[in-house]
Amino acid sequence: MRLRWLRAAVGTLAVLAVVSACSGDGDPSVTPSPSTPAPTASDIPTISASAQPDASEFTSTVAYVNGTSIDVSATPGGPTTMTVKAEDVLTVPDQTPLVLLAKTVQKDGIEVYLPVRPNGTTGWVDPRDVSLYATDLQLDIYHSEHTLTLSEAGIVVATFPIATGQDDMPTPGGTYFIRELLAPPNPLGAYGPYAYGLSGYSPVLDSFNGGDAVIGIHGTDDPSSIGKDISHGCIRMNNADITELVQTWQLPLGTPVYIHD
Repeated sequence: MRLRWLRAAVGTLAVLAVVSACSGDGDPSVTPSPSTPAPTASDIPTISASAQPDASEFTSTVAYVNGTSIDVSATPGGPTTMTVKAEDVLTVPDQTPLVLLAKTVQKDGIEVYLPVRPNGTTGWVDPRDVSLYATDLQLDIYHSEHTLTLSEAGIVVATFPIATGQDDMPTPGGTYFIRELLAPPNPLGAYGPYAYGLSGYSPVLDSFNGGDAVIGIHGTDDPSSIGKDISHGCIRMNNADITELVQTWQLPLGTPVYIHD
């Protein structure tokens, strides 16, 4: 089940606040414009939190937060150790649902990857605070090969050339997920027509261009950079390729992204 309807969760505003670890100049004076409202959980069936939605090893579980914030514990059912708020991790919190990638699903708790520092942080949330869905899509990014592959049910269905981070501002390896999708106001600008904000952050930058140093996947106005280690940590794609990901494959929020060193 691909959850392709999630293509509606696109914010149209200045993208530098989200993929702010990327290279290229942003325009802080850009005025946000209206975007398509995000779908609601009632649009698709709910899957029970008592077990994985699908036993397939190629299916990932996505947890949609029932609200704009969620309490996180270090152990299932334990005391709250942090609260993740949409306003802290999303560029358009009033238009994009707060979504987390599940690592472990149990009756008494769900372990999720969190869009916080340090990269790879996980925590446990109450099953009553989320709705679970499944996707069989995933992205794999191979830094040394400068390629991004899209897999469906474990089968590679598309491969794209990419640019990655410079040696001193690397693209961090690890497990991440798509936290939001943005449409920059200038599709021919530094970020291209679309930008996925991931759950990870630059390992060497605290901020960039006035925003947090979030890692993203986006288009580019410099196609000659593809195939090189040239960005501030983000993954660049040719504009036609990221448009294919967004418009043809309609990757859902929560889609897992594995970055290989």
